[in-house]
Parts: sequence; C-alpha cells; structure tokens
Amino acid sequence: MKAIWNGETIAESDDTVVVENNHYFPKDSVKAKFLVDSETHTTCPWKGLASYYSLTVEGKTNPDAAWYYPEPKPAASQIQNRVAFWKGVQIVE
Repeated sequence: MKAIWNGETIAESDDTVVVENNHYFPKDSVKAKFLVDSETHTTCPWKGLASYYSLTVEGKTNPDAAWYYPEPKPAASQIQNRVAFWKGVQIVE
C-alpha cells in the first residue's frame, strides 16, 4: 500500500493494519522528511489519545493529515508505532 499526497509517496508498505477502514502504516515506512509535528490531539474511547502530523510537500502543507497513537489502549495495541492518513491523502495498492 502507498499513501500519496501532492504527487509524493509519503509512506509505502506491504504491512498495513486496517482499523475502521484506515490503513495504519508502520512508522518506519513513513518518510519523516514530509512530517511536521502538530499540537493537535484527539481522544478515541477505545484507542486512546491520538497525536497528529501535518504533511509538507513541495511547499504545500496539509494540516493534521496524519495521526498516530503513541500509547494506544490494549484493544488497539495492533496500531502501536503506526501512522494513518486522511484529508486528501490517497491510499492505493
């Protein structure tokens, strides 16, 4: 699977975990040069506290377009050290 935004492959892996129709990519498959830490956090009742990254590619920024759970609750342990995408990021095979 690939995560693509603004013409660049942000992440690529054959080992994604699908939770609630979102592909969670292994953290080491995500190109860190495109990630910018965000101050945004949200809470999921069963996954826990989510943190976000904005994407910056070719001078364009997609705010809070990636998220991850630094310490997921036990029910979501399969997404530990994984990143998911939304906000126009294409997920393709």
